[in-house]
Amino acid sequence: MATNRIGIIGGSGLYHIEGFTKQKWVTVKTPFGNPSDSLLTGKLSGRDVVFLPRHARGHRILPSELNHRANMWAMKKLGVSWVISVSAVGSLQAQYKPCDIVLPNQFFDRTKQSQNHTFFGRGIVAHIAFADPICEELRQLILLSCRKQGATVHDGGTYVNMEGPAFSTRAESMANHAAGFDVIGMTNLGEAKCAREAEIAYSTMAMVTDYDCWKMDEAHVTVEMVIDNLRRNAEQAKAILKDTIPLIPKEPNWPCHDALRNAIMTDKKAWPLKTRKELRLLLEKYL
Repeated sequence: MATNRIGIIGGSGLYHIEGFTKQKWVTVKTPFGNPSDSLLTGKLSGRDVVFLPRHARGHRILPSELNHRANMWAMKKLGVSWVISVSAVGSLQAQYKPCDIVLPNQFFDRTKQSQNHTFFGRGIVAHIAFADPICEELRQLILLSCRKQGATVHDGGTYVNMEGPAFSTRAESMANHAAGFDVIGMTNLGEAKCAREAEIAYSTMAMVTDYDCWKMDEAHVTVEMVIDNLRRNAEQAKAILKDTIPLIPKEPNWPCHDALRNAIMTDKKAWPLKTRKELRLLLEKYL
C-alpha cells in the first residue's frame, strides 16, 4: 500500500469539512485490539486523508481508555505517514487565551500508562529518540497555515499530559503553572510516542478552551466551557487543516520516517516469532 496518506485525529465534528470527498468508513483490526472507531478515508485538498475520531463518534471513550497503539497501528496499516492531531487543552499561562492555538514542541508526562505507549516488549526491545517528540517539519507547516488563516497562534511550548478524566485540582494546576509549562491535556503524549515508533510524523494543533483552574480571576474549567470554545474554533481549525495538507510532501522522507533505524536493541536472531509477526508492519523494512 502507498505510504503517502495524511492522518487527522480529532473530534468527531472535524470530518464534516467542505471538500472532504470520496468518504468511506474502514474497519481495521490490529494486534493491539480495536482502534477508537472505524477510520474515515477520503480526499481532501487533493490528498488521500484518513480521519479517526479520537474518542469515537458520540464521544464514548475516556482519555485513559484510548488505545493509542491500536489507533496508530490502524493509521500505519492504511498507509498514513503524517498525522495532525487536533485537541482541546487548558492554558497554564496567561498569554494563551481561550480560542488561541498552541503548537507544542515538548511534552511532560504525568500519566501512569507508559507501558501502553509502546509497541515493543514481548522479547523485542527498542528505544526511540524522543528528545524532540513533535515532528518539527510538520509543525512548521501547520504554523504557516495558522498564520495564513489569521489565527492567534503560539509557536512552541510544553504540553503536560495528565491522566484524567477529572480536570486538575487547583494545587496541581498551580504547580504546573509555576513550573512554566504551557498547556495541559489528556491525550497527545501516547499518540506521539506510538507515532514515533510507527515512523509516522506527528504534530499537535492544541486548541485552548480554558485556563484550567490555576488562574483565580477566571472561572475554572467545565465541560460546557470546553465544548463552547471548541465550537467557536471549529471552522478555523478546518480551514487550517485544508491549508496545511497540500504543503505536506508526497514522499515520507523526514527524520521521523526512519525513527526505528537505530532504535532496536534486540538481535534479529533473538526476535520471538510471535512478536515478530505482531510487529511486522513496523519492522518489515528492517527484516
